[in-house]
Amino acid sequence: MASARWPCLILALLSGVAVSGFPRRLGGLLGKRSLPEGVVDGIEVYSTKVHCKVTSRFAHNVVTTRAVNHADTAKEVSFDVELPKTAFITNFTLTIDGVTYPGNVKEKEVAKKQYEKAVSQGKTAGLVKASGRKLEKFTVSVNVAAGSKVTFELTYEELLKRHKAKYEMYLKVQPKQLVKHFEITADIFEPQGISMLDAEASFITNDLLSSALTKSFSGKKGHVSFKPSLDQQRSCPTCTDSLLKGDFIITYDVNRESPANVQIVNGYFVHFFAPQGLPVVPKNVVFVIDVSGSMHGRKMEQTKDALLKILEDVKEDDYLNFILFSGGVTTWKDTLVQATPENIQEARKFVMNIRDQGMTNINDALLRGISMLNKAREEYRVPERSTSIVIMLTDGDANVGESRPEKIQENMRKAIGGKFPLYNLGFGNNLNYNFLERMALENHGLARRIYEDSDANLQLQGFYEEVANPLLTDVEVEYPENAILDLTQNSYQHFYDGSEIVVAGRLADEDMNSFKADVKGHGAINDLTFTEELDMKEMEKALKERDYIFGNYIERLWAYLTIEQLLEKRKNAHGEEKENLTAQALDLSLKYHFVTPLTSMVVTKPEDNENKTAIADKPGEANFRPPQTPYYVDGDPHFIIQVPEKDDAICFNIDEDPGTVLRLIQDPVTGLTVNGQIIGEKRSSLDSQTRKTYFGKLGIANAQMDFQIEVTPERITLWHGAAQSMFSWLDTVMVTQDGLSVTINRKNNMVVSFGDGVTFVVVLHQVWKKQPIHHDFLGFYVVDSHRMSAQTHGLLGQFFHPFDFKVSDVHPGSDPTKPDATMVVKNHRLTVTRGSQKDYRKDISVGTKVACWFVHNNGQGLIDGVHSDYIVPNLF
Repeated sequence: MASARWPCLILALLSGVAVSGFPRRLGGLLGKRSLPEGVVDGIEVYSTKVHCKVTSRFAHNVVTTRAVNHADTAKEVSFDVELPKTAFITNFTLTIDGVTYPGNVKEKEVAKKQYEKAVSQGKTAGLVKASGRKLEKFTVSVNVAAGSKVTFELTYEELLKRHKAKYEMYLKVQPKQLVKHFEITADIFEPQGISMLDAEASFITNDLLSSALTKSFSGKKGHVSFKPSLDQQRSCPTCTDSLLKGDFIITYDVNRESPANVQIVNGYFVHFFAPQGLPVVPKNVVFVIDVSGSMHGRKMEQTKDALLKILEDVKEDDYLNFILFSGGVTTWKDTLVQATPENIQEARKFVMNIRDQGMTNINDALLRGISMLNKAREEYRVPERSTSIVIMLTDGDANVGESRPEKIQENMRKAIGGKFPLYNLGFGNNLNYNFLERMALENHGLARRIYEDSDANLQLQGFYEEVANPLLTDVEVEYPENAILDLTQNSYQHFYDGSEIVVAGRLADEDMNSFKADVKGHGAINDLTFTEELDMKEMEKALKERDYIFGNYIERLWAYLTIEQLLEKRKNAHGEEKENLTAQALDLSLKYHFVTPLTSMVVTKPEDNENKTAIADKPGEANFRPPQTPYYVDGDPHFIIQVPEKDDAICFNIDEDPGTVLRLIQDPVTGLTVNGQIIGEKRSSLDSQTRKTYFGKLGIANAQMDFQIEVTPERITLWHGAAQSMFSWLDTVMVTQDGLSVTINRKNNMVVSFGDGVTFVVVLHQVWKKQPIHHDFLGFYVVDSHRMSAQTHGLLGQFFHPFDFKVSDVHPGSDPTKPDATMVVKNHRLTVTRGSQKDYRKDISVGTKVACWFVHNNGQGLIDGVHSDYIVPNLF
């Protein structure tokens, strides 16, 4: 299939500079001198420009940001760009006061040695690449002297994949402050002619968008420009924080008078193939669904919801069956059945009654499904001109029956025998994604991660829509013998409606006069051959529009596609074959300056009269871990819920009497609970309206391990069964046993980890002993929760599951420095106020400001139920 990721996010970036400091009102200018608008902590980002040049689906993207330091001292400036996981960075430059520091692409091992050498000399700036759900984040920071200017420029390239009958450029926009010159432009050149072009933004109204946006297309050219003024960027008329925060999406498609299009430039060719109007090939689908205990709760409900929607779309000519697996394997029917209205109704009832239970037996379930498809074909129970597909969904690793990944792979390879594709959907993060991907690729399919989020059901439906309408099977793209060198993949098991097959290569003879290509495939009714003949001189005339074309774009497209396919083949290769594939992909990555999994971008930049080294790597989906979101409670019980998908936070207070114990976390599956007891002040403060309370005691327990920890500002007490250990905050000590780790950092914090995937930090706040009002108190931070179950609850625990919220109608509030807004969350419409709280993990004395939307009335409408539901009788 044409697209190998979810969803078709073709180009995305977070443009802008991240600097410390928070939104302020018009009048809150720094220092005594008059500074330009948009200055935050002395730094003015005066220009952010994103220019996308697309030629024949190949996108060349340049992000440029310019900033100046108006402060009297040096300041750190960070540059963040989010780009698609399938894009390759090709260049990065850093210019300070006219001096340019370029990035160099090197073999990963060479770059690693250079980085390690810099580490040993104390001259590193840290790694500058991180992976997220849909995007990868490039981050680099540099110290900028007082009065100095800095320019960051990042270039990356990608082949746009056709998805649901359109190409999509998805830009993540988030400048984080007002920018005097903010602009996104896209110039598109398509020799086939552009048939539609659109642009939309998730973060501003259509009226505002239409005044800041221009879009046009005619013939082969299209243009989009988004250029909001300073006033159009404001979150409210008197605010100086920016509303540019969200998705900017450009979509287009090309004319398809002919099913194929070939372009040749400088001895390289690209061949696009996407026929229209063909009848859909009937399909035989077996859904193999994990119903083990770990699917309990929301995952199971979302899966059922998606399957019910999929059943609405199944065509009557299709055949289907459901196989459920936990410790054992059960089937809906003994054989494939036709998707008649009666059978679909019966299937709906079956899906609605699915229940989770037991272990995970992947091997037997898949073999049952494959056997069912093979048997149906052998016994002529399905149409001769139909195609078969296995779709498996699992959220964990095999742990019963055959559980060795290599053996399961071997079993599937033998059972399928290359006859049909296997698509593996991995739900969440607690699974061996490498294994799922290797097994799918070996069997002409692909793996897709389904992210645990409120839209998981839509992700599942969306994947099915991609494979729902096969138009051709066993597609072969053929060229004259000995005419082509270095050809990319030219055979595909399926061509799906709305996608596109792309083949590229090099001409053996650049002086040839004509070019011929045949595409052969089996259709729903008959076998088809599509022939494309090209006159080379006519082609040269058609590609004279050099103002829109970057000269060697087809060669770079070929290199991009070749590297992508070599890396995919490498995943299942061993020994000498793997070495050869690695060498080929590395050679091309270095030649064309692509940052791939085999190369790194080395950036050497000035820092305090020394050069520091930073490395940009290309992380893979298999190594994906969701960004660990700190959920925490600190201060006058200030609960902070950070939401990385929104790059935002929600906060609320709980107003209760001293001595009250609150349930913070409870997970019935892992046995973990965390409770906190509130303390008050030594005596009332002068302002009786602002009664302050804090957490003075925490109880952390793991029932399965028979383990408890009681933490107070004076001491830490551990119980393992009846055995007790006691430590003071003057100790620096580490305790490890049976998958548990407790580290006490003297007078600072305590880190508690339960295996890989659950980590808490308790921060000690000590006040001056003669302080007349305040007691010492504790802060509690959850820094990793990805191994906790979907049943986790509590004032903090309920937010471990992804949730969504929308903020709109930002307007001045009763406090002129804190705007109010409307928030829709958990089906409630709330009035919230912009404010900030402190994160004390890195700096115990001052803390780091975290901007958040404050939910009033003890979090009512945000938390499940009411706050008094979380009061418990004692610490354990």
